[in-house]
Amino acid sequence: MNIAFQNRLALIALGAGLPATAIAIWAALRHAPTLELRVISVVALLGLWIGGALALRYRFVFPMQTLANLVEAVRSGDYTLRGRRARPGDTLGEVVGEINKLGETLQRQRLESLEATALVQTVLEELDIAVLAFDDQLRLRLANRAAADLMRRSSESMLGRMAHELGLEDLLARESNAVAFMTFGGRSGRFEVRKTSFRQGGVPHTLVMVSDLSRALREEERRAWQRLIRVVGHEINNSLAPIKSLAGTLKDMLRRQKDPCDADVLDGLSLMGDRADSLSKFVATYSQLARLPAPSRAPVSLSALLHRLVALPAYTGVRVVAPFDLEVPADAGQLEQALINLLKNAVEASARGAADVEVVVGRTRDSVSIEIRDCGPGIANPDNLFVPFFTTKPGGSGIGLALSRQIVEAHGGTLSVENRADRTGAVARLLLPAPLES
Repeated sequence: MNIAFQNRLALIALGAGLPATAIAIWAALRHAPTLELRVISVVALLGLWIGGALALRYRFVFPMQTLANLVEAVRSGDYTLRGRRARPGDTLGEVVGEINKLGETLQRQRLESLEATALVQTVLEELDIAVLAFDDQLRLRLANRAAADLMRRSSESMLGRMAHELGLEDLLARESNAVAFMTFGGRSGRFEVRKTSFRQGGVPHTLVMVSDLSRALREEERRAWQRLIRVVGHEINNSLAPIKSLAGTLKDMLRRQKDPCDADVLDGLSLMGDRADSLSKFVATYSQLARLPAPSRAPVSLSALLHRLVALPAYTGVRVVAPFDLEVPADAGQLEQALINLLKNAVEASARGAADVEVVVGRTRDSVSIEIRDCGPGIANPDNLFVPFFTTKPGGSGIGLALSRQIVEAHGGTLSVENRADRTGAVARLLLPAPLES
């Protein structure tokens, strides 16, 4: 027979009081002078006996229920509930006090854990290294903002999907610390892959970190070009200035003599001056790569900027698809220069000029995209697109794309140029950071 603890306690109390109660009832029945007094004495003694047992049961059960409620609150994660009978010197009060202290400790630890988790999450989001975590079923469980940008997808659309659905099975198969040329979301370059493992909830997970080495390499390359341009430009200008001045002086001297036999000499001196002036302007053009100032950011309306550009005579006919107006923090002058360079390339590549060029504006969670699409023959040599001095156009300077990418990356964005997948032609894709306001 299974009797509850509190009922067993009441039965023990009744048993303990039974002998004394029986003796008292016997004495009352033997010595009470009247029948009424005997009945009253017996009823009173039975009431005290049973009431005392029930009182003892209540006085013990109520604190136990309080302790059970406190423990259940702690087990369910509610660390704010406290017991009121925490008195020193009282055994039961000391138990309540210890449970109260346990709740305070667990509440503090949970707060510290939440703060640490929030800090880790913030650090992960601010890293420019893509971080992805996969469980033992190769299902994506974590992806920071850099990973979403790398894949050109939102984190919400990637989480919970299998690696092969995201096209990342080759990434997981690579060795740690491997450096290779890879493509993510249409973006190609040299990436370093680092892998490690950890356990969460007893389940093994794989942590993958992907670093884009292309930008770092481009920074080093850009600094090398800038140093080269500064040195070469300085030396050339130091030589061109006296040549141009001397040619002008000799030409003026010969003209004052009015000697007809010196006509060829005058033409030669004029040509020397003109070529020195052209070469000086040529060097000054390339010096923009070395003297580009840091962008002075302010809110810029992309719709207004693009419509202002396509209103220029050279770009009349370019179609702008901007379904909503977007503002980005940017240097309006520098951004305009980058877009002009890209529009110029697109118009020159298209057979019908501006009529074959389309500008499409879109947005993701944290960035704004501008795609400039043309209908030209496409890109034949993509490896040298952003190399200064390299050009396939007659009379081209080979500086437009390099300068445009330098401007975009100074704004924290990316610029890529690739062949179109839907038809012949190329698309220049410009991404600028513009987080949504919360």
